[in-house]
Amino acid sequence: MAADRKISSGGPWEESIGYSRAVVAGPYIHVSGSTATLDGVLQHEGDAYGQTKVAFEVIRRALAEGGHSLSDVVRTRVYLSDAKDMDAVGKAHGELFGDIRPAATMLAGIKFINPAILVEIEVDSYKP
Repeated sequence: MAADRKISSGGPWEESIGYSRAVVAGPYIHVSGSTATLDGVLQHEGDAYGQTKVAFEVIRRALAEGGHSLSDVVRTRVYLSDAKDMDAVGKAHGELFGDIRPAATMLAGIKFINPAILVEIEVDSYKP
């Protein structure tokens, strides 16, 4: 299925690397990996829970621009730099998705470009 629409957050790497924050494809929105970086500044350095909450806000905004909400999310993929942050990140994930319960994957031991990033999240949503 071809992309119906590309959503940009205006992030500095979208154009130079060649990707979109999110892509609308029919009833789906695929949101690229999102971190707690706002206006080029990492938020909540050293706080995995705080970074997760901000990353989900970045995701929420992209979904909203495409006409979806967090309640339309059918899959999450969470990448952690360190497995010790699993409980903090899982808590933030559960606060948002406890009733929605999308399919989910969490991987640890990821080496991010910026070593201060503790978590990156991507989601897929579906709205018929």
